[in-house]
Amino acid sequence: MTDAETLIATARRVIGIEARGLAALAEALDGSFAAAVDLILAAKGRVIVSGMGKSGHIARKIAATLASTGTPAQFVHPAEASHGDLGMVTGGDVALVLSNSGETPELADIIAHSRRFGIPLIGVASRAGSTLLTQADVAILLPHAEEACGTGIVPTTSTTMTLALGDALAVALMEHRHFTPEHFRTFHPGGKLGARLLKVADLMHGGDAVPMVTETTPMSDTLVTMSSKGFGVAGVTDAAGRLVGIVTDGDLRRHMEGLLTHTAGEVMTQNPRTVPPGALAEKAVAEMRDRKITCLFVLDPAGDGRATGILNIHDCLRAGVA
Repeated sequence: MTDAETLIATARRVIGIEARGLAALAEALDGSFAAAVDLILAAKGRVIVSGMGKSGHIARKIAATLASTGTPAQFVHPAEASHGDLGMVTGGDVALVLSNSGETPELADIIAHSRRFGIPLIGVASRAGSTLLTQADVAILLPHAEEACGTGIVPTTSTTMTLALGDALAVALMEHRHFTPEHFRTFHPGGKLGARLLKVADLMHGGDAVPMVTETTPMSDTLVTMSSKGFGVAGVTDAAGRLVGIVTDGDLRRHMEGLLTHTAGEVMTQNPRTVPPGALAEKAVAEMRDRKITCLFVLDPAGDGRATGILNIHDCLRAGVA
């Protein structure tokens, strides 16, 4: 059996060392960070992110974060770049190259390519005077920080700082561009994050699929509408077409005796709960759960009280909204 207290102490030591590295990075940021942001904003093409080894893994994540927050970006492996992929790095791009030492041999070709064709180069390294930083148009020097491995050999604190720097670049660019949750959903439609940002309009049923009857519709016809549309409810409109009520299974049970002698207006529940099309589907699901209902009619708040759609909780759950 392992000594739990020893393991926890090790974990806390590692996290503490890396936290101090992040604090040092925040303190060390200067005009080169702002210059890097300006260089990326000025680029007409993509941000080409590259790095070797552990820096390459960090570069992949930074490229993915940039791309999902409104800055077109792509990871290019430096070894593959030397064997044909340099053609992916064009004049309208800006290169963001990562290397702890700044002397990684595999980066030589991508650095030379950027210099030969006038492609702006942002270098990130922890050694001042290194080849990468001296060749870069914008050089970001990572502060000296202890690696958390204890031997100084395994990249730990240095990769954590580089990852945080990439996040800082992405968020600074995102805020400058006034990037909204709606934009994020456009770039990230799948997964839990995308589902959380779905709007009611994205999931609602509209047009002929909406189960609607009038106040004067006989209950025999109302039952047909409820059954054929498949939602188990029917919206009830007044003479002007405004939604004034809803007929549910509960209303049917309350009027079981002589049900078919009534009209929809006599059986309905007045003033049903509604939701605007621009609301987050997640909030609509929360309301349906709180009220123990399965559907909400969708009204345009700028309209005249007419129902433009219906939202069903099962469609939301299938889309990953919970």
